[in-house]
Amino acid sequence: MLRSLARPAAASSSTFAARRPWALAARRLFIQTESTPNPEALKFLPGKDVLESGSRDFRSLKDAQASPLAWRLFATEGVTSVFLAADFVTVSKSDEMDWVALKPQIFGAMMDFYASGEPVLSEESGSEELDSLVITDDDSEVVQMIKELLEMRIRPSVQEDGGDIVYRGFDDESGVVTLQMQGSCAGCPSSSVTLKAGIENMLRHYIPEVKEVRDIAADDEEMGFEARRG
Repeated sequence: MLRSLARPAAASSSTFAARRPWALAARRLFIQTESTPNPEALKFLPGKDVLESGSRDFRSLKDAQASPLAWRLFATEGVTSVFLAADFVTVSKSDEMDWVALKPQIFGAMMDFYASGEPVLSEESGSEELDSLVITDDDSEVVQMIKELLEMRIRPSVQEDGGDIVYRGFDDESGVVTLQMQGSCAGCPSSSVTLKAGIENMLRHYIPEVKEVRDIAADDEEMGFEARRG
């Protein structure tokens, strides 16, 4: 994860070399794919807006009922999660599936969706989720600095890798920052390295109050885990 943090900046150009265009001109849709640090996740760029703002992470077929696009992708055997962002879709698969066989099915599902004219998010999905990195009046000075660093220095690299980062809380007594990785970053073999060598080191360097950074998995969140906020 966070390839631009883990490697010298000059090496980040390999990201563009990994891009594989698929000339799907039918229905005026040109889909490209980009590899991610997670071998089980691939980034799909349809060449048009996906979400007007924010991002949405769907981890199950039940969750995907809120999005006609995610629902179509989950209907493809082997798809385990769908992450929607402003201009890309990250699809994760089970390890026994092969991308060579899966990609044409995903292309077809995306083309069918955009040809249908359906909205990306259904009306029943509710209002847009508040961006966790937006600074609010209730945030302490430390939390404001944490959010600003995550937004300016961390999030661009994570999004380039097909994921996103969600702020869940800061415990001012222990100095622990709790985050949630989404998209290709969720379950990635290198995510622990990203968390410690990239995010934690940067936050501790600029914010002495931060002592540790922990990742909360989506499953843990559903079980009712709540981080203490500063």
